[in-house]
Amino acid sequence: MTITELQERPAAETFRAGTIEMKLEVVVIPVSDVDRAKRFYSDLGWRLDIDYIDGADYRVIQFTPPGSGCSVIFGRNVTTALPGSVQGLHLIVSDIEAACADLLGRGIAIGKPFHDPGGIFHHANAKGVVAGANPQRKSYASYASFSDPDGNGWVFQEVTARLTGHIEASDTSFTPELTNFVRRADALKRT
Repeated sequence: MTITELQERPAAETFRAGTIEMKLEVVVIPVSDVDRAKRFYSDLGWRLDIDYIDGADYRVIQFTPPGSGCSVIFGRNVTTALPGSVQGLHLIVSDIEAACADLLGRGIAIGKPFHDPGGIFHHANAKGVVAGANPQRKSYASYASFSDPDGNGWVFQEVTARLTGHIEASDTSFTPELTNFVRRADALKRT
């Protein structure tokens, strides 16, 4: 099948026809001071994979968070994005409070945990969020944010059970709002 034929098919039909595996491997982070950023990501406890220098105007540094299949890259002349312009990068953790305590123990400032009582996803601003982790510690419902020295924004999100596109009637791992949303979407897929 050609690309043109795929583009002319309805999106739902294309999805059902087959999916090519895609994995997010690298996120490029724009920074103003490469060595300061290197110290910060090292202080997070992330693995340094690469520190490559090619002359005075090109440098690539790659770090990988513990347990992650995706790395971050920053350096000199690796992006034209403005330092601090990347926001909302989510790091999934199994215990939001332990993750926050770990960063604080490393001397890295992090906001207090919060949750969105809407139960689907947090808002981009403080509107609608409530201080403290989700009271029932539902999966995907608790967050805490921090920034690198340039202001690139990171969010811890507590995930204790993974969504699969279907939630069994007996599964109470997720907020009622998220459960209802996933069940409605699952029902639509079956029609």
